[in-house]
Amino acid sequence: MSEPFNACLYLLDRHLERGGGDRLALTGADGDVTYTELHERVRRTAAGLRAIGLLPEQRLMMFMADSPDFVTVFLAALRIGAVPVPVSTMLQADGLAELLRDSRARLLAVTPGFAATAAEAAAAAPELAGVLVGGGATITAPVPVHALAGLAAAEPDGESYATTADSPAFWLYTSGTTGTPKAAMHRHGAVRVVCETYGDRVLGIRPGDRCLSASKAFFAYGLGNSVLFPLWAGAATILEPAPSRPEPLTERARTFGATLFFAGPTFFAGMLRAELPRRALEGVRLTASAGEPLPTALYHRWTGHFGIEILDGIGMTEMLHIFLSNKEGAVRPGTTGFPVPGYELRILDEEGREVSPGTPGTLYVRGESTAIGYWSRYAASRRVFQGEWLCTGDTYVRDADGYYSCQGRTGDMLKAGGIWVSPAEVETRLLAHPAVVQAVVVSATDGEGLEKPVAYVVTDNGAEVTEVELIEFCRAGLPSFKRPRRVVFVEALPTTPTGKVRRVELRAHAAGVLSGPQQEVAAYEANQRLM
Repeated sequence: MSEPFNACLYLLDRHLERGGGDRLALTGADGDVTYTELHERVRRTAAGLRAIGLLPEQRLMMFMADSPDFVTVFLAALRIGAVPVPVSTMLQADGLAELLRDSRARLLAVTPGFAATAAEAAAAAPELAGVLVGGGATITAPVPVHALAGLAAAEPDGESYATTADSPAFWLYTSGTTGTPKAAMHRHGAVRVVCETYGDRVLGIRPGDRCLSASKAFFAYGLGNSVLFPLWAGAATILEPAPSRPEPLTERARTFGATLFFAGPTFFAGMLRAELPRRALEGVRLTASAGEPLPTALYHRWTGHFGIEILDGIGMTEMLHIFLSNKEGAVRPGTTGFPVPGYELRILDEEGREVSPGTPGTLYVRGESTAIGYWSRYAASRRVFQGEWLCTGDTYVRDADGYYSCQGRTGDMLKAGGIWVSPAEVETRLLAHPAVVQAVVVSATDGEGLEKPVAYVVTDNGAEVTEVELIEFCRAGLPSFKRPRRVVFVEALPTTPTGKVRRVELRAHAAGVLSGPQQEVAAYEANQRLM
């Protein structure tokens, strides 16, 4: 039997035991919370969750904005041995209901702004036993509704469940390399691993830091940035519940004194397009990037304007956080740097043989933060989790100096804004339009060198539909980041002799699409950014 270990106690109680209870833990639009205050909230909420019947290893789905309520619920669930499952707040009701059914979640926690979506989803989740509502929001649901404030009024529970490092801790849903949502199951011990590897050995995070993340906490990247790393170090996290936009987030950095700033290449590019003042991030000592490769030109534009290094890295939901990264003072633009201490990497060819420097192949990683596997996805788990090694699905090359560089995806999946996008999902939405008879979505790089979806569409004879109309149609039925950035109308799609679409040919064509004339779409996109 392993020694007792609970991630909540590791992240929270440890600081009180060392006399750090008066330090600031959470700050932002919803006010300041010290470590002592957070500890009290978590203990009371844990008692409240127990009182309404949540048992160890049962799932609690979190459809919540970044807020003190998010952090409290996440830690309280860990404390009692339950399994918090943060999910994207960009989901629509049918997508949320699908994850509720897949996870067999017993409770659903929501924050204001998402109550209507949660209520609709709850009606389609027969195993759901209750809804937790924060921020004074109201909701009508077919199951009992509990106010988070009411739970937090419970008598503090001093007991934590007897978990070990190998006990189930939390799940994070990802589309990963296969396109269909699946839950990566993480154990309590993985929290300690990512904090003491990337958090300590790369970021060098310390108690005086204040962390601000453009990536939300329902993502693995954002969860580390906004919850795990700052709480581990006894630092403070700046929580921003609203969708991340360059100007407001920069104002938050100034107002609340951010010293570490986390985002992805698309967001960094957006900050440059916003023409923010050079001193807009004064006080930030370091920035980190993940989600998609950071183009060399974008790195130089950013550092030239703001004067702050970006540490580009790669992580996966299945690995919990970043395992390959550049390091402060040793950044080589255009690369993803070196393995984070504690992780091993190898690049293999199609026959499973390790390649020599300069030769591309599929990247594999080994480390103690690897997820246990995917919930109820045997075949997908077998493909990705291969013994001690995890197949990333990314093509990489290592140079003679040991720096790793991403060459793209091994399969057809693409990333937009650092988030996995399944072409099939976007194609299905396009095909739902009455004017569309065929649709194929591939990736293309824009003027910043960032990957975006481009759709090739064949319309019904005589049907009239514009590019802007189809983009708006996708935006109405999918999370906004999944919409095609361009739609190219063609008379027929290129196919192989066996009738399969030649995606490689479309990718080659798409390489110049986002840099060509697109005045109509550019005007549309500018209008959407104002909404």
